[in-house]
Amino acid sequence: MSTDDEEFDPAVPAGADGGAPPEKKCKYKRRKVAIFFAYCGVGYQGMQKNPGAKTIEGDLEEALFHAGAVPEQDRSQPRRYDWARSARTDKGVSAVGQVVSGRFYVDPPGFVDRLNSNLSPQIRIFGYKRATASFNAKKFCDRRRYVYLIPVFALDPSAHRDRESVLASLGSGNELVKCLECSERGRKVMGLMGKRSFNSNNVVSSDSKDPPTHSETEEKMENGNSLGEKDKSTAMEVERESLLVTQKVDFCYGEQEKDKFNRILKYYEGTHNFHNFTTRTKAEDPSAKRYIITFAANDVVNVEGIDFVKCEVVGQSFMLHQIRKMVGLAVAIMRNCSPESLIQTAFRKDVNINVPMAPEVGLYLDECFFTSYNQKWNDHEELSMEDYADEAEDFKMKYIYTHIASAEHKEGVMALWLHSLNYRNYPDLALSNHDEKTADVKSDVTTNIHTNSVAAVDLCDLENEESVNGNTIECDDMALLCNMNKTGDLGTNTIETAAVANLHDGTNYSSANAEKA
Repeated sequence: MSTDDEEFDPAVPAGADGGAPPEKKCKYKRRKVAIFFAYCGVGYQGMQKNPGAKTIEGDLEEALFHAGAVPEQDRSQPRRYDWARSARTDKGVSAVGQVVSGRFYVDPPGFVDRLNSNLSPQIRIFGYKRATASFNAKKFCDRRRYVYLIPVFALDPSAHRDRESVLASLGSGNELVKCLECSERGRKVMGLMGKRSFNSNNVVSSDSKDPPTHSETEEKMENGNSLGEKDKSTAMEVERESLLVTQKVDFCYGEQEKDKFNRILKYYEGTHNFHNFTTRTKAEDPSAKRYIITFAANDVVNVEGIDFVKCEVVGQSFMLHQIRKMVGLAVAIMRNCSPESLIQTAFRKDVNINVPMAPEVGLYLDECFFTSYNQKWNDHEELSMEDYADEAEDFKMKYIYTHIASAEHKEGVMALWLHSLNYRNYPDLALSNHDEKTADVKSDVTTNIHTNSVAAVDLCDLENEESVNGNTIECDDMALLCNMNKTGDLGTNTIETAAVANLHDGTNYSSANAEKA
């Protein structure tokens, strides 16, 4: 590995044998520096370098080489120049305050300009600061702040309802209208959802108190009567779809909504086991425990006509997909798809839950903090984004915010995801929606319920919530009761099912013969 004293001058040619020595030129030394930069993640497969994939790190390494910061012999070998990143970001996720460190040749002056000239416009180097020889951007970063922009309409329970809710409402006096804007992915998503009145030609928004005017109804009837008998069935379908152009839902992120959403987000604060909020990490793995310092959503920003709630989360570190899953479950709770208690249930080591994951487009890394380092080495340059605040804000508004708004306008990313928030895709949301009876069962008998099966899992109609022994557990579909009392012994309980109950010991109890375990 090269040392900090290694000198490098690519402009000095090798002297010919026996010839006069070349003209002496300046030689430069490697310097340990922290580089501050931002990027828009669209089109990239994440921050971390991955062979065969287009990544931010891959482009940055090439730019460092072409800018003369890395010699030929160290090209594509980041360990040789102590490369480290403060945070990893997933595919499509952006960053405003990303930091990497390493030993680079930053002289002669103009290092930042040389780097930017070798990068695409969606990656912007703000500057660099000298650091101690032992500095490591990952190890010395003690806090990271991420921001997720959620469209305000996503928190409205009546907007972009799932298909199951729409079908379930058919025949009622208050039918829901499915969202045509989201069924055609290429169209702009308006974030509208209405309720059908007794007359199927009239549609009002879910919160609107004013029914359609008489003239509007007559106009629709005249248009319908002008069609021929041959096209009646087709016309009815067209008319049915046309009803989707509804009035805008009168929903805003007011104080009441803000208080509720912040109360939900506050459940995440503190040290918890987040094994249900990531992938490939078991509950027993020590890395599943993470510390969230703050999680709040107090501000609303308007970008290209869309109001977004700005959710800010600060933590020591985060696992893969953790923030997107935390936001996904919080949105599901705000939309009344699940009770607030599901968050605390998801922290339990003996419970596996399929948590909804919000789209990646709204997430970005806002800043990395080096508080302890700055306090210890206060005679060095402070490592922070303070000197680059204006540049970072301009880049954020020009590239990141416009991309998030454009993705919602053109593709309806969030709106389409909202339609997937149903019990068919996430049966665990329904599982814990029975006044927490299921949670009581699992607490009393230390049951581990695996809810990743295709069949819906539903424990309901408990006769006594406080004690399980001697009770009857009724299940409409299939119940997977595992590790009960660690031995598979159900004590004096009776299992009654409409299908089959699979116990941990492999014994099948059919509904025809309700047997005592």
